[in-house]
Amino acid sequence: MNLITIEHLTKSYTERLLFDDTNFAVNDGEKIGIIGINGTGKSTLLKIAAGLEEPDGGTVVRGRNLDIRYLPQNPVFTAGDTILESIVRDNEGHECPWDLESQAKTMLTKVGIFDFNAKVETLSGGQRKRIALVSTLMSDTDLLILDEPTNHLDSQMAQWLEDHLKRFRGAIVMITHDRYFLDSVTNRIVELDKGKLYSYQGGYGGYLKLKAERLDMEAASERKRQSILKVELAWMQRGARARSTKQKAHIQRYEALRDQKGPQEDKEVEMESVSSRLGRTTVEAEGLCKAYGSKVLIQDFDYIFLKNDRVGIIGPNGSGKSTLMKMIAGWIQPDKGRIIIGQTVKIGCFSQENEAMDESLKVIDYIRNAAEYVQTRDGSISASQMLERFLFPPDIQYTAISRLSGGEKRRLYLLRILMDAPNVLLLDEPTNDLDIRTLTILEDYLDGFEGIVVAVSHDRYFLDRTMRRIFAFEGQGWVTRYEGGFTDYQAAWERKHPKENTDSARGDGRQPGAKGRAQVKGKAENRGKDGRIREKKLKFTYQEQKDWEVIEDQIQRLEEEMKNLDSQIEAAARDFVKLRELMEEKEEKERLLEEKMERWMYLNELADRIAADR
Repeated sequence: MNLITIEHLTKSYTERLLFDDTNFAVNDGEKIGIIGINGTGKSTLLKIAAGLEEPDGGTVVRGRNLDIRYLPQNPVFTAGDTILESIVRDNEGHECPWDLESQAKTMLTKVGIFDFNAKVETLSGGQRKRIALVSTLMSDTDLLILDEPTNHLDSQMAQWLEDHLKRFRGAIVMITHDRYFLDSVTNRIVELDKGKLYSYQGGYGGYLKLKAERLDMEAASERKRQSILKVELAWMQRGARARSTKQKAHIQRYEALRDQKGPQEDKEVEMESVSSRLGRTTVEAEGLCKAYGSKVLIQDFDYIFLKNDRVGIIGPNGSGKSTLMKMIAGWIQPDKGRIIIGQTVKIGCFSQENEAMDESLKVIDYIRNAAEYVQTRDGSISASQMLERFLFPPDIQYTAISRLSGGEKRRLYLLRILMDAPNVLLLDEPTNDLDIRTLTILEDYLDGFEGIVVAVSHDRYFLDRTMRRIFAFEGQGWVTRYEGGFTDYQAAWERKHPKENTDSARGDGRQPGAKGRAQVKGKAENRGKDGRIREKKLKFTYQEQKDWEVIEDQIQRLEEEMKNLDSQIEAAARDFVKLRELMEEKEEKERLLEEKMERWMYLNELADRIAADR
């Protein structure tokens, strides 16, 4: 069944032609991924399909009684609402579960939101996006329209959303730049390119294959056109006397061939490896510790970054990844330990929130504030020329930054960082809001970058493509090192924890079991002033000693609470609301008990090893 049909769509924004007499349709059961360069109109297409924006020309026909839920790129909330109040308000008039609040709480915990009564105006942009996502997914709708649903989701959350959308029975239209996600969820890719929409059956892998075939066909058609045109041109050039006797249709055919536009080559972002020389001393972290109140983020972190290192940092939201990056950048100080920065180190930090971007500035002025000229392999390049290489033509360079799309702002921010020619790149969620084409070019750029790259990212494809080492935040401040990209990390984690749920292997922050942690910790290495490595004797940290003293009592108490819950569940067999609440509570207690047992196993084995080490 056809849900939405859009025909002869035309739409301009300021001086840009976003859609040029193009067509688009959504059928029941389709799961469509929309891709294309930032600023070409992907979000506008979603708004037109959702009925939130009108086209300049063309028709939009929606099925009768079609229920649509729309997730915007930047959701807006009613000030003063709590998280739960906001979700209830947003779902008024939609067919929702009868236990709306209970269902909302369950889904909120899946995306890392636990304080259900927090006011929405106190939340970060990432938290707001996740709340809006939960609210959008709550109702039993015919069509989900999602603008960047995977932004601000860690690996475990992205896996949960992936599974949820694969089970969803309705249709989906979404914009996302997560290529593994596209491959797993979608059954059709629609690319927006130069005002036209091109449809490809299958996921991202199918899109790559079919697009290559389309481009080959276009190139073959253009070669044939040029060959015929060459013959026709020779015919036309035989002289006025000869032309005067020729058929009018023949002349018209020549003119049509002459005026026909050949396929336009895609303009690509041009990045060159512009960096400063890196000396012998790079960046060294010694015994870093950081906590906020009782929440320990980083414990005893040691690492010497090597020249041309490629390190990916993963873990749940709020685990301390960005904090580690900010300590390396010098924005915040550790509670203990120190960071040594070499004299030749020049850090470029690409943060999540486009810090220090004055959106009232014109695009050209923002870049000129960094440098009027930059040295590249091709010589000295002006700020304006660098902007053109980053797909900001002259007519956009004098536009205020506030008028750019979210993805264009991220691309501009990236250029501003690279203009300073850093030799250490700190990338905090670099794939958020960057289109796939720019991402692939960024990945190619990082291949040739002569320096250190450290990236916090939940983009599994990006980590596999660019990183050679993974630092995983695995709970209670411990950071564990794995060799290879994300897939290598995942395989290694699962080998060490064969009995655990595969979801936790994707970085949910659960404490690893005894075997895994004992192998990771072992005997610590300490580098002395003479450069020699000296062994430290094993011992409990302050937190481990504290946990060891109380963990058996905690396990016993949880087992008693679960036994009590079993009795309550049996008594509430006919009270479905109460039964649901009790089952959810039991599930949470089981999860806590599993974590405590894993922690006890680790501490028990470590205690035995400490005793043996003495």
